[in-house]
Amino acid sequence: MPRLGSAQRWAAASGRWDCRLLALLLLLLVPGHGGASEITFELPDNAKQCFYEDITQGTKCTLEFQVITGGHYDVDCRLEDPDGNVLYKEMKKQYDSFTFTASKNGTYKFCFSNEFSTFTHKTVYFDFQVGEDPPLFPSENRVSALTQMESACVSIHEALKSVIDYQTHFRLREAQGRSRAEDLNTRVAYWSVGEALILLVVSIGQVFLLKSFFSDKRTTTTRVGS
Repeated sequence: MPRLGSAQRWAAASGRWDCRLLALLLLLLVPGHGGASEITFELPDNAKQCFYEDITQGTKCTLEFQVITGGHYDVDCRLEDPDGNVLYKEMKKQYDSFTFTASKNGTYKFCFSNEFSTFTHKTVYFDFQVGEDPPLFPSENRVSALTQMESACVSIHEALKSVIDYQTHFRLREAQGRSRAEDLNTRVAYWSVGEALILLVVSIGQVFLLKSFFSDKRTTTTRVGS
C-alpha cells in the first residue's frame, strides 16, 4: 500500500478541518426553532388589530412593540390569556416590553388599538417571542463536554443574535427619525409658502399705500355768483 507524504497528510487533515469549520458555520447561520414573530403593520385611525398565538403552559414569552410613524407615536396595547383575563394593558404607549410565563395551555390574544385617533394612522412594529432558542449543540446523547471550538461557536452565535437585535432597534429608530424629519420638512414647507404669500400681500399693500401718498389730488373751486 503506498504511503502518503507529509504534504499529502497535511492536505488531508486540512480538508477535514475545513469540512468541520464549514459545518459549524452553517450551524451558526441556521436560525433557531424558538417561536418568534416580528411584524410591521399599518394601523388605521379608529381601528383595532388583534393577533393570536397558541402557547403551552410554562412557556416564557416576551412581547415588545414600538410605534414607528403616525401622530404622537402612541398606541393602546392589551394582552389576554385564553380565559380572557388581562395580563397586560397600557394606554397611549410609544414603546414597551412585557415578559410573562404562560399559566395554561391555549390561545393568547394581544391587540393594538388606535381607536382614540380620529384622522392619523400609525405604523406599528412588534416582536412576540415564544420560548427560548434550542442550544446550538444539544446536550442529550453527549458524553464529552464542548470542545474549545464549539464553545467559541456558541459565543459567536450569541453575539450574532445580539447584533441582530441591535440592528433591528437601530432600523426602527432610523425609520422613526426619518418619519419625524419628513413631517417637520412638510410643516416647514407649508410655513414657508404661507410666509411668502403674506409678504407678497403686504408688499402689494405697501406699494398702493405709498402710491396714494404721492398721487396728485386736483382740487376744484366753484365760484358762487353774486
